[in-house]
Amino acid sequence: MNSRSQRRLDNIIRRWTPAHADLNWANVTGPECWLLDWEDWGMAPRGLDSATLWASSLTIPSLADRVRHERRHDLESRDGQLMGLFACANLLAYPDDANPRLNPARREADRLLAELGTSASSAQGSQAS
Repeated sequence: MNSRSQRRLDNIIRRWTPAHADLNWANVTGPECWLLDWEDWGMAPRGLDSATLWASSLTIPSLADRVRHERRHDLESRDGQLMGLFACANLLAYPDDANPRLNPARREADRLLAELGTSASSAQGSQAS
């Protein structure tokens, strides 16, 4: 059993916001920006839309970096990090070696777990004081 499966992670969502809930590049038009496909909209954890768009961009690192930069206020929040991990988990749930997002999703999931583990242990330490 690896150490990742033995860790406990605070996965409580603290902030819910209105969301498209299916934001990916197939639902964005251009050159004039319109968001399509609103049937799933509603309240969702902060960062869900940003994380979903970011995860759909993982095959193009410069695009994923741009989405992450532009949506950093959501993605760097604790709820946003959890939604990033959720988006990666969705890609990893049905591994297909032909999916070019699989390896980037694994790397990003490891990064997010490390960041969430750090913030979880520092939050637990501050609660104990």
